[in-house]
Order: sequence, then structure tokens, then C-alpha cells
Amino acid sequence: MPLFHLILVALIQGVTEFLPVSSSGHLILLPELSGMDDQGQVIDVAVHIGTLFAVILFFWRDVRMGFAGIPRMLIGRIDTPGARLAFLLLIATIPAILLGLFLKLTGLSDAMRSMTVIGWTMLLFGLFLWWADQAGATTKTDADWNLADAIRMGLWQAVALIPGTSRSGICITAGRMLGYARHDAAKLSMLMSIPTIFASGALLGFEVAATANMGAARDGAIAALFAFFAALLALGFMMRLLRTTSFTPYVIYRVLLGLVLLALAYSV
Repeated sequence: MPLFHLILVALIQGVTEFLPVSSSGHLILLPELSGMDDQGQVIDVAVHIGTLFAVILFFWRDVRMGFAGIPRMLIGRIDTPGARLAFLLLIATIPAILLGLFLKLTGLSDAMRSMTVIGWTMLLFGLFLWWADQAGATTKTDADWNLADAIRMGLWQAVALIPGTSRSGICITAGRMLGYARHDAAKLSMLMSIPTIFASGALLGFEVAATANMGAARDGAIAALFAFFAALLALGFMMRLLRTTSFTPYVIYRVLLGLVLLALAYSV
């Protein structure tokens, strides 16, 4: 794959994975709007790995605490902050895994990869984010995360399997609906992405392992590296911005892009 194409895919994935604008939607749209070839599953796996390492590094203190709590969680002792975090992240990930397997086995995941679907989800879930951000209370912090909220946010996260919804966007929307402050809703969304990206990356990885070659491995390494740095910068930008700004700029972008895509889809 040409270097420019690799870098472009990596930057799109890295920048949009954690912003509430849908990375999957943008990656689906890239070949449709540019005429470029689809990047393929090897590159999909690679850029997911890059963004996974970025969020782990950015939230390393919380990630380390969660990893340290896994042994206690596995023996049923949810009595430390780390074990509690690991348990809640596990619970929040289950709905997306189950729905993802269903969509994969039924072929519905491919059927939804269309400009029309992405246009509507960009528009409607963008407006939903705006409503939740404006109406939601700001009384909870990430330390208040509990089992009921993890289940609710996990169910909403599963909805993000519809292209254009945005995994981070719908999780942030759910967090704001539940009363979490903007920064804390975003932080929980990012932490929820770790097991989710790992699970989706592992699923794709098994599919491409038999067909990958040295050229594909080289392309994947390049894409992963660029996605890592792009995601790290995007994370830092958004988390700093949320201390003083609402999600309205992202909503405006989603609405405008959604309207453009719908106009293109219905004009064909």
C-alpha cells in the first residue's frame, strides 16, 4: 500500500477513534469519497493496536490500577479500587462483544456500511450528544462509577457497532445522561475503549493471521505507529479542551457532515 494511503488511514483512525465523531464511519467513507482502495483488515487491525497503546499510555495510572486488580476480580473479590475498575470495565464490554458477534455471524455488519446509514447516524447521534450534554447534570465523577452505570453505558456502547454512531460519542452521551461531568464522562469512555478495542482487534487479528505476509506486516507497523501518535495527540487535545468547553464543536461537525452525506446519498 502506498505510504501516503497508510499515513492517511492511520491519521484518520488515530484522530477520530477517541473524538465523538466515529472513526469507523470515517474509514468507511474514505474509499467511497476519495476513490482509494479499501485499506483491508490487516491495516484495520494495525491502527486499532496503535490507538489501543495510545489510550493505555495516556491513562496509564488507571490502567495499571485496573490490571493490578484483575487477580482479585478473578477470584470474586471486588474489594479494591483496581478490582472494582477491572470488573466494571468487563461488565461494560460484554454487550458490545455479544452484539458484535451476532452482527458478524449474520452479515449485518457489512450491510450497514453505507453512506446513508453513516449520514443518519452522524446527524441523529450528534444531536443526541448535544441534548445530553446540555441537559445532563455534572454531579458525578469517574470515582462514582458503579455497576448500574457500567451496564447502561455498556449497552449504549454496543449501539456504536452501527457505523457512524461513534463509540466514544455514544459512551460520552450515556455518561452525560447519567450525570457525569464532561471530563469524567470522556475519561470513562476512553477507559471503556481499552477492552473493547482489544476484543475487536483480536477478532480481526484471528481472521487475518493466516493471510498476512511480510509486506502486510511492514505496512501494519507503519500504520500502527502513526495511529498511536495521532491518537495520543487527539486524546490530549480533547481532554484539555473539555475542562473549559462543551461538546458543541463536535456536534456541529457531526451535523454538517451528516447533512452532506445524506445529500450525496439521496442524490445518487
